[in-house]
Amino acid sequence: MKVSLVATVKDAAPHVGAFLASVAAQTHPPDEVIVVDGGSTDGTLEILRAAPGITLLEEPGANIARGRNVAVRAAAHDAIAVSDADCVLEPEWLERLVEPLERGADVSMGVYRPLAGTFFEECAAAVSIKDPEEVREDTFMPSARSVAFRHEAFERAGGYPEWMPLGEDMYLNHRWRELGLRMDLARDAVVGRRPRPDLASYWRQFAGYAEHDARGGMHAGRHALRFAVYGVLAVALTSRRRGLVAAAAAAGSLYAAGPVRRAWRRMPSAGRRLAALGAVPALMLVTDLAKMGGYLRGLGRARP
Repeated sequence: MKVSLVATVKDAAPHVGAFLASVAAQTHPPDEVIVVDGGSTDGTLEILRAAPGITLLEEPGANIARGRNVAVRAAAHDAIAVSDADCVLEPEWLERLVEPLERGADVSMGVYRPLAGTFFEECAAAVSIKDPEEVREDTFMPSARSVAFRHEAFERAGGYPEWMPLGEDMYLNHRWRELGLRMDLARDAVVGRRPRPDLASYWRQFAGYAEHDARGGMHAGRHALRFAVYGVLAVALTSRRRGLVAAAAAAGSLYAAGPVRRAWRRMPSAGRRLAALGAVPALMLVTDLAKMGGYLRGLGRARP
């Protein structure tokens, strides 16, 4: 099966070289590589222009959805693999990602692992990036960092929504699910992705995702549940009833258990693992507050 690999990028000069090296190291080399740059000014363009075997399309001002649509519609082949040009593809990524398409799937859902260096990045990854072994095929919504699809599936769903600067890949996933397309999990197709490096950018990321969930009509039940849970928690804490407070503490411990275990498995030292016992639940609270604020903001902004 011939495959077009497409990616978008903007101002990723420190990372785009690692992406290009990982593309070159694929056990199943892509038949073409198309990268759309949204207007980089940090040297990314110069790196891409010098890279052999890359079709570079320049779209200054394009958001991610627009860049991906341009790349997909320029592709020569029916099978389209998608990632971002600041990610790192494991050597067998494309080989494993194509296998479900070769078996008849419309969409192949790859997975990702964190590329974390600092303690904050490790905590952020524990909260937001599941291990491949944790992913369930029937409920998974793949990020466009690690996904492949047939061109027909892309067009049937209307492509990426260009009115959404964030969450565009989740919107497309929902359209595929609604259409009843066959979406198979490629658990061994792994991409390395970088968590946000600091609290401010992390907050903006998750507030933005939640805002566009609201604007796109996505995950309404999940967001409603979050508001309900925190409402009950507020009642329990303000009531000062020991039974309610104890129940809230137990529920909070269960909620944080998965990310805390993730951090414990991944972190390289005992000191960091112990520090994560407090830092990860705290960051989960920050994440939920960002999502609630972003979702409320999104409800007040109509879809174009």
